[in-house]
Amino acid sequence: MASITLDAAPRPMSTEERKVIFASSLGTVFEWYDFYLYGSLAAIIAKKFFAGLDPGSAFIFALLAFAAGFIVRPFGALLFGRLGDMIGRKYTFLVTILIMGMSTFIVGLLPSYAAIGVAAPIILIALRLLQGLALGGEYGGAATYVAEHAPRRKRGAYTSWIQTTATLGLFMSLLIILGVRTGLGEDAFNEWGWRVPFLASILLLGISVWIRLKLNESPAFIRMKQEGKTSKAPLTEAFGKWANLKYVILALLGLVAGQAVVWYGGQFYALFFLTQTLKVDGVTANVFIGLALLIGTPFFLVFGALSDRIGRKPVILAGCLIAALTYMPLFQALTKAANPDLAAALAKTPVTLVADPAECSFQFNPTGTAKFTSSCDIAKQMLAASSVNYSTVAGSGVAQIQVGRQVIPTFNGKGLSPVAFKEQEAALKKHIGAAIKAAGYPARSDPSKMNKLVVLAILVLLVIDVTMVYGPIAAALVELFPTRIRYTSMSLPYHIGNGWFGGLLPTIAFALVAQNGNIYYGLWYPIIVAAATFVIGLFFLPETKDRDIYAHD
Repeated sequence: MASITLDAAPRPMSTEERKVIFASSLGTVFEWYDFYLYGSLAAIIAKKFFAGLDPGSAFIFALLAFAAGFIVRPFGALLFGRLGDMIGRKYTFLVTILIMGMSTFIVGLLPSYAAIGVAAPIILIALRLLQGLALGGEYGGAATYVAEHAPRRKRGAYTSWIQTTATLGLFMSLLIILGVRTGLGEDAFNEWGWRVPFLASILLLGISVWIRLKLNESPAFIRMKQEGKTSKAPLTEAFGKWANLKYVILALLGLVAGQAVVWYGGQFYALFFLTQTLKVDGVTANVFIGLALLIGTPFFLVFGALSDRIGRKPVILAGCLIAALTYMPLFQALTKAANPDLAAALAKTPVTLVADPAECSFQFNPTGTAKFTSSCDIAKQMLAASSVNYSTVAGSGVAQIQVGRQVIPTFNGKGLSPVAFKEQEAALKKHIGAAIKAAGYPARSDPSKMNKLVVLAILVLLVIDVTMVYGPIAAALVELFPTRIRYTSMSLPYHIGNGWFGGLLPTIAFALVAQNGNIYYGLWYPIIVAAATFVIGLFFLPETKDRDIYAHD
């Protein structure tokens, strides 16, 4: 194997370093390949594996199985982070990609509920949990491995390559789904063709394992092991001693929390806002997001390299500050460009909800299993889903909705049978739909009125902000912690930040919109978190770009 010079002056990337980056980045490809795959096929998976439930409950449990992978990631960070600091980076993240890849592949082979009954959903959820655990150790291993191979003045540039591969994973899954769906036809795809994208992942797994087996251990870990300074208790050292724990907390609150909400806000919440709030059709919205990602992805490398020159803090915190200052005007401009009829209706037609405050709850529902049955809650859910701005006025009795001069009575769902509830819900939804349509609220975005260039430009700006906060994050986290407990220390804040702060963004944002009655109110969550990260990071987080990452203590 070619030798790698530690902390060398700037020089061209060697063949060995390219191999290190490529092999490490394949885990991120896998992560986002599976993420988009499972999310896109959730409706089919619900029918195949949760057929014993009614359709609504089946879809909820399919999403729960999806969410399970996120919930357990911090625990995977603890498990595999500990192993990475004790036995080495290479072997640990070889294990994590094997678990990730096999979990994805086995979903393609798993018999349906019709074939093996309740064992099917149980095995599916177990596979999702295994994959979530492996993912908890994958990113920390990849980032640590690449950074510990990189020259000191190029750690930001080298590790930023890992971030670009998320886009590749998304595009791979999208292309394979579209290709199989088109080639087989809708009926065959729904019957058995949906398994093909999961089964195809075995090729990616084979390449990943083959390349990783050819790699040597991280030079920093080798040096530490030769000196007999590996940690015997990484968890205790990382989280049981204040000297390191304070940096774990600072990494979460002063770096990753802001990075996570900007990452999810600029891509996934933007897509959610386009389709659910602005009523843009799914294909058009995905094309816009895809184009924005294509244009914006090279900026991961730009900002990673820039952080090698001016520091990690200025780049990441500037991204957080820009997001906090621009999200509200950018999303308002997105409404005017993507659905001008909706923007006009919001401005000219007031909607009022008259309800008993005691009946109104905060509709935070991360698992999708809570049932909101009071008349106030039912009205808020329907108005929020209809992209209507509304104000709430205190009243008594069953809630009423006023659209201009029209008054729409709602209903109290407490004590109703599921069938009766569904019937009244459908009737109310139809009544509200007719009223807001008459008031000028469009049922969907009109493509002929859409300013496509402005929509794309706004989405590109949001993605570039994502690249500012995410491009340098791996180098910053690696440099913040000593070699002996680096894998453990950086993995936990990264996965709490991205799995919980970021992953819950759409749920929290929708609850805020329903609570307040303004379609933009959900943006306050990423704005406040990004602003808090800017302040905490600015005043309390040290700059790390010139640190010696081969120091053990």
